[in-house]
Amino acid sequence: MATTQPVTDWKKEWFEIEDAAYLNTAAFGPMPRVSLRAGQASLEAKTFPHRVGDSAFFEVPNRLRASIARLIGSKPEEVALTTGASTGLAAVAHGLTWKPGDEIITAKGEFPVQYATWKPMEERNGVKLKVVAPRDRFITAGDLIAAMTPRTRIISVSHVRFDDGSRLDASRVAAACHARGAILVLDVSQSCGAVPMDVNELGPDFLVCAGYKWLLGPWGTGFFWAKREQLDALRPGPFYWLAQGKDSFSALNYVDPTPSRSADRWDAAEASTYFNFNLTAMDASVDFVLRVGPGFVLEHNRKLIELLFERLPKDCVPASPLNCAQRGSFGCFTAPTLEKTAELYNRLRKENVVVSMREGRIRVSPHLFNSERDIDRLVGVVTA
Repeated sequence: MATTQPVTDWKKEWFEIEDAAYLNTAAFGPMPRVSLRAGQASLEAKTFPHRVGDSAFFEVPNRLRASIARLIGSKPEEVALTTGASTGLAAVAHGLTWKPGDEIITAKGEFPVQYATWKPMEERNGVKLKVVAPRDRFITAGDLIAAMTPRTRIISVSHVRFDDGSRLDASRVAAACHARGAILVLDVSQSCGAVPMDVNELGPDFLVCAGYKWLLGPWGTGFFWAKREQLDALRPGPFYWLAQGKDSFSALNYVDPTPSRSADRWDAAEASTYFNFNLTAMDASVDFVLRVGPGFVLEHNRKLIELLFERLPKDCVPASPLNCAQRGSFGCFTAPTLEKTAELYNRLRKENVVVSMREGRIRVSPHLFNSERDIDRLVGVVTA
């Protein structure tokens, strides 16, 4: 697992945002300086490709796979490099062998990638998508488990919800799935990089993740992780021609290529190369996240969100779990009405306090470049 290396002021690792209080990492994580430099080096390499040896073409994706594996407690050969969470979900949807009547469970209000992936499978394969509503304020493991039937094939949900910041007891859901022969697919886009995780403890069969949020990478990056036994169970399908498990051009089969037996057979096409500016920047970003340590980010953000909740005016209420163990690394709040909440959101954006409006909630997602001063500025705008 990742360990934290002491740095006097982590904020200096980013370019200073002078004209705004940026509290929107859950939407777009600002890349640190080291990531921009890596991207620039890749851009220069593509400008002058004669300066780069063939080995560099393969070294960056291999290094990135290893970094992601360290971050989630897995093995590099279980990691595919993708363009976001959608790529991994599509690999699962098209890789499994379905039977008519198979049931897929997701939660009400989930991130749209869940519906965009699973709903078309109803017409394609005769399966059924079941959308589960929470019995209380936030979706829980108990809600999902109670919805299972003998036909349940998959539960596909977020580890941390994008709309309210609630954190799922994923290990409990995984145990229920495995006891009944079902599969857990977990979207960790809103947790990986800001919440410590070990896939062996979480227990999912598949992870999907966008790389441009808490992993601090560019848009168009992400990863897909598969448990070894599930990896072998997925059906063959089209693959990126370079995904042959080779580390040199001379070792590639150009006549009758066969896909790698590892997860890299699901690499996004054209993604795994030193000449992909996005990939080289993500490589640096994930290494940076490892140096910082997700636990350090989580604790830093916990203090800021609790400060926010304490200082909110009386007519505003937290819209995320108050118990930090049930919450990710960000928090949400609302005003008495949707109209008032929207008004506060517009006021914040006008004053360059950059937050998100998600499903009627104002989402505040800081990082290490934020401090109490940013929370004070937000509260000052809300109470004005």
